[in-house]
Amino acid sequence: MTNPIIKLVNATTGQEVEREMNATELKAYNVRLTASELAKEQEAQKEQSRAAAEAKLLALGLTTEDLKALLG
Repeated sequence: MTNPIIKLVNATTGQEVEREMNATELKAYNVRLTASELAKEQEAQKEQSRAAAEAKLLALGLTTEDLKALLG
């Protein structure tokens, strides 16, 4: 399996080089990718919790306007 391609640009000369990531770069890339996926999952869970809370408040008889005033 080939590693993802990384592009390096020399700011002084403008020379561009594309190559496969080395082991260290690949490890850092995978850590960032995992952290990003975890953040997305946490955001989705937060949104689900918010929707469930809103549904419960609506079931108690609050109106949509009440919810907007409470939750913003």
